[in-house]
Parts: sequence; structure tokens; C-alpha cells
Amino acid sequence: MRFIVLPGDGIGPEITDATLAVLRAADARFGLGLTFETHAIGLETLKTRGTTLPEEVMEASKASDGVILGPISHLHYPSRDKGGINVSAAFRVGLDLFANVRPARTRPGLGRGHAPLDLVIMREATEGFYPDRNMHAGSGEFMPTPDVAMSMRKITAHASRRIAREAFLLARRRRGKVTAVHKANTFILTDGLFLRCVREVAQDFPDVALDEIIVDACAAMLVRDPQRFDVLCATNFHADILSDLASELSGGLGLAGSTNQNDLLCCAQAQHGSAPDIEGQDKANPVSLILSAAMLLDWHAEKRGNHAAGQAAAAINTAVDAALADPATRTPDLGGKLGTQAFGRKVAALLAG
Repeated sequence: MRFIVLPGDGIGPEITDATLAVLRAADARFGLGLTFETHAIGLETLKTRGTTLPEEVMEASKASDGVILGPISHLHYPSRDKGGINVSAAFRVGLDLFANVRPARTRPGLGRGHAPLDLVIMREATEGFYPDRNMHAGSGEFMPTPDVAMSMRKITAHASRRIAREAFLLARRRRGKVTAVHKANTFILTDGLFLRCVREVAQDFPDVALDEIIVDACAAMLVRDPQRFDVLCATNFHADILSDLASELSGGLGLAGSTNQNDLLCCAQAQHGSAPDIEGQDKANPVSLILSAAMLLDWHAEKRGNHAAGQAAAAINTAVDAALADPATRTPDLGGKLGTQAFGRKVAALLAG
């Protein structure tokens, strides 16, 4: 398997190095045949190439067996016409990686809520409230006068049906329940269309239960009764916010893996940002990207029948849990003393046995 590696900005190169150490250990144990091809993106190529995302990176990614994408500093990029391409959006829309899969599982001794979580948020990633991906040309956000700012939301039946199908397929492999998250009481047409599509897809999955909940009530229930949830299916903006809440409750964004995927390609990407305030200090927690890489391997097991990749993904999760269970082998954000690279080496050693 040939993976494209894009270290990104801020702490990206550091947590990417730690992740690659874990993947190499998994490769040695399970014989995965991994190769890595690294490309610069982000602020580095903005300086040298005038763009945060060179065209050849997208082409290489299309032809790869998967992508490992480090955090990006999109907030600090210039406008798109000056080279500041949002790399995450470009991958999700340009490669049609419509399913942003975001698990939240409480790790041993690290939960911040009163009850443990074990759920997955299935986020539609190609449209919704995001103005950089909901128009064919131009932006969905505009100002008709200097004192009036407007934003358009796009919801389509096509995108709603396919993200719903992914949610039901995943729930069938888990505990058999999908919760559709919406605000159809206010967004009558847009969330109404989304709900209609989820209900239609549910007819193809009689073995999976469908529940529906308004987004603000969902936020409250994530705090009060998170164990009621299995797979939550939501539009882009709602899912983005809820996934951060769920990840914080389960231990923190530093522990939250995610992938952007379809049936042909998968991109592993940490949920958190680039944290430039600790860049280069070997303090960053690499768990999120490590777990995202494990999800990429699990995608290969599910979509391509690679049994060894599935075994490796499970072993990586077990090794991460073992490292986090011991306060002495945690990173500083979790009260430990291990640096980024030392933590990666610890997980790799546990993986190697």
C-alpha cells in the first residue's frame, strides 16, 4: 500500500513523524507492505510555490492507496485568489470524500463526562453551511452592502442519501442504531429534505433502528446520556460542532481520530488544528492522527478485504489504550511527561510486543 503523507502546518510534521513510527511498527508486525510518499503543503508551499495545495499533490493522492493529512493553519492562509486554498475542503470536495467519519470513544481513565462514550458521528462533508463548498462558482457567503453579510446553505438529496447509507452500513457493523440529527423545526426545507432522505434510506435497513433528534437536544443528550447513541448522522455544520463536543467529553480533541472517505479513497486526518503555539516543542499529542491512520487501515479491511490491515488497526487501538492507561506514558496535555516522539515510540514498542 502506498500512502501519500502531507505533514501540514504547525504541529503537523511532529505528530506525522510519530504516526509514521507507529505505522512502520504495524507494517513490520503484520506485513502490510507500506510505502510512504511525502509532499509539502500549507504555509511551506505558500512561500515556495504561491499556493497551499500544489496540483500534483491532488493527482498523487488520487492515485494512492490512502492519504495521511496533518493539521493545517487555514485561519492564517490568505484568500484563495492569493494561494490560500483550504486543503481540507479541497480534499473533501475535489476528491469527493463525502463521509467525514468521527468516532468518540472514552479511553481508559480519561473521560471528561459523567458517562463513557462509544459512538461515531457520520458527517456529510461536501456541502451544507460551508461557503467554500456549496457553490459551483464563487462563494456562498457574500455582502450586498458593507453592513449586511449573508450566507447560503445547500442541502441536496444526493448528498443526504449517500451519507445516510454510510451511517446505516456502519451501524449494522456496530450496535444497530442510527440517530438523524436535524433542526427541521426551523430549517423546514433544508433539514426537512435531509430527514426525508434519511427516512428513505432507512427502508433498506430494517435491521437498523432509526431515531431522530433536534441538534440542540442532541448536544444536551451527549452530556446527559451519551450511551443512548450509536451512529449519529448529520449535515456538515451540525456534525462538525457535535463531534468536537463528543470528542471533548470522551477525553479531548487530542484523542479524536477521523477519516474523510468514499468507496475508492480514504484520507486520515486528525480532528484538531495545527496548534502553532506549541509548534516545534515536542509537546503535541499525536494520538488523534495515530488513531486516524488506524481508521485508514480499517477502511482497507472493510472496503478492500485486507484482513491484515484490519488486524493492524485493532492492534494500534489496543497499543494506544495501553499507553494512555498509564499516567506515566501520557503526553503533557493529559498530565503526563512523554513528548510527541517518545509517545509515538512507546506505542510502536507496545505494538511490536
